[in-house]
Parts: sequence; C-alpha cells; structure tokens
Amino acid sequence: MTLAGPAAAETAVVAHEAATTSSAQSRIEAYWTTERMESAVPADLSLAVDAARVPAKQVRAAADPENPQPRHGKVFFTLGGANYVCSGTATNSSNGDVVTTAGHCLNEGPGAFATNFAFVPAYDNGSRPYGTWTAERLYTTSAWANSGDFNYDVGFAVMNENASGQSLTQVVGSYPIAFNLARGLNYTSYGYPAGAPFNGESLYSCSGTARQDTVGGSQDQGLTCDMTGGSSGGGWLTGGRINSVNSFKYTFDPSTMYGPYFGSTIQTVYNQAAVA
Repeated sequence: MTLAGPAAAETAVVAHEAATTSSAQSRIEAYWTTERMESAVPADLSLAVDAARVPAKQVRAAADPENPQPRHGKVFFTLGGANYVCSGTATNSSNGDVVTTAGHCLNEGPGAFATNFAFVPAYDNGSRPYGTWTAERLYTTSAWANSGDFNYDVGFAVMNENASGQSLTQVVGSYPIAFNLARGLNYTSYGYPAGAPFNGESLYSCSGTARQDTVGGSQDQGLTCDMTGGSSGGGWLTGGRINSVNSFKYTFDPSTMYGPYFGSTIQTVYNQAAVA
C-alpha cells in the first residue's frame, strides 16, 4: 500500500457485482447473525513512519458518544475468509441506494473485493431498527483497488432495495456529498469504533478543523480523533455534506484520524455508483 500516487493517471473506476439475485441477498441477510456481527474484526489500518517525522507534541481528544442515527450505520463484510466491520453513511444519489465508506472496507487494496457486504443503519447494541441491507455492486478507485493508494481510499456500495421495494435512502434518508472543497474546513466525523477502549456497539463522533498530512506525505487531511478500528469508512460531514471518510492513522499517533480529499477522481467513482 502506498501513501501517494498520480491522481491524473488514476481516474478509472473499478466496479464489482455483489448480491445481484434474490437468493444471494437472502443468503447474506441470513449470514449476518447477531453472533457473527458481534465477532466481526474491526478493520484497522495503521501506518508506520520514520521516527524523525514524528511531531514533538500530540493532542488527544476523546470521541463523543452519539444517539443512533439512521443515516449512519455499520458495514459488515468478508475478506480472506474473515469477517470484518467498518462504518458507512447513506448518501444522496439518483438511485437512492448509495452508501459511502472507505475503500479498504470493500476491497483489499490491492486485491479482491469483499463478499457478504451488508449495511445496518442506526445499529445500536445489536438492534437493527431499519434492517440489514445487502449490496448489489461495489465501487472504488483504481488507485485503491490496484495500488492501495491511501489518497483514494474511498468506496461506494450500491444497495439492493428491501423486501418492500424501497430504496435505502427512502427509508433512512441521506446526506448530500461534496467534492473539490477548500482544505482546512471544520468537520464532524462519525463511526462505530470497535477496537479498545470501544466495543463497536454504538455510534461516536469527533469534531474539529482538518489539517494537512505533514507526516507521511499523503494528500489526506487529519482530524483530531481517538476513534479506533471499526470506525473506518465513517463519514466526515462539513456544512451537512459528506466530504471525506475515516481512513487510517499513523502508529505513533492514535489521536489523529486521516481521511482522503474528495477531488475529481473520487467524484468520478461516485458519479457511476449514483446511477447504477
């Protein structure tokens, strides 16, 4: 996996069919029992850097507990025979079916796409008030799928309609998404941290001003936040719009979460997912 890559050369979209039949959808819904959800491993990406790059002082800020919210939820998936958990956000789209998450929550980067992908809106201590939604198609950037480039660690899942024929956002609502905004904005990030000291059973948030990554050379922005694995893919909101996701941390600094800049490359991927 790499921290930086040539944006202009990595504009292709990588798409993957997931549960495209009713039998596949039923199988995935049945697969995610309460026991499997509780035992799913938090997807956690931490990067090591040269000690000479480590800032002399770190600021720590605890995440705030939140009440369950229908537009935020937990993402469950299988990779390499293991079950994992991430976070995701219901996103405004033409098809009404898009969930925004991290690229590593649906693709190994580089490598295979996830199976058994599901989204549970407003998950709270095992409760699934809006049901379990399966994915019809998964989308990410070629920069992530082919090179594991953290500048493009973003994924979009197009969910199947429920048994009543409703699209996801008809049921839970959605946030609009924005691209090519100024850097250094104020954000609130959401997620379901599952690594200690959290247990992944409830929603948390962090708020603050984003700052440029001056440590590892990525184009990502950092936000003071102590959320742990499992919060990956949770949406960063600014002005009521999704404009990044929880992506990774540096091993020496558990108090800063980094998220990719939503530029034209990521917009290209979203545009395809939004009409699929």
